[in-house]
Amino acid sequence: MLEEILSLYTERGDFFLQLTLQHLRISGTAIAIAAVIGLVLGVIVSEHPRVSPIVLGTTNVIYTIPSIALLGFLIPFTGIGNTTAIIALTVYALLPMVRNTVTGITGISPAVIEAARGMGSTDFQILYRIKLPLALPVILTGFRNMVVMTIALTGIASFIGAGGLGVAIYRGITTSNMAMTVAGSILIALLALILDFGIGLIVKIINRKRRLIA
Repeated sequence: MLEEILSLYTERGDFFLQLTLQHLRISGTAIAIAAVIGLVLGVIVSEHPRVSPIVLGTTNVIYTIPSIALLGFLIPFTGIGNTTAIIALTVYALLPMVRNTVTGITGISPAVIEAARGMGSTDFQILYRIKLPLALPVILTGFRNMVVMTIALTGIASFIGAGGLGVAIYRGITTSNMAMTVAGSILIALLALILDFGIGLIVKIINRKRRLIA
């Protein structure tokens, strides 16, 4: 099996490289959109607690929908292909971003907020100068979880005609080629591990700098 997988990587390197780039493009687009929307929603929820049950409740409910079911639900509206995959992946990626943004901001000591307000800072200044910087490690942890999850879920996108490494898995399954299936799965796992390590390293650097400043 190992020899077959290595042979596939050697003989069809261009094929796997193309699929890897497609995988990164689809998941990267979904991650970028979800990061922006999730951050904005998280800030809104933390600043206006009354909307918390609505926003968090909705994202929690969507998160429980099986990915295949969501993809199937979207097909009549957006068709098959990358667009539908990006929409579904974005929806799934929202929950960890929203939840960690809210947790990070609401976990800041009220005394720090009151001190800033006593010095004449406006609500917006408090948000971007104090709340978001202090909440950044927690937000990045949510972002890290979201990235790993999205990279993994993108593999399912091939079942609705999208690109990415899921194509290799799908072809392996339909042709009973176990080596092809495993080869695609390994590359998805490697992508997730590499990005997880990179973001984790950034979080450690930020935490180290904060300790030095403190």
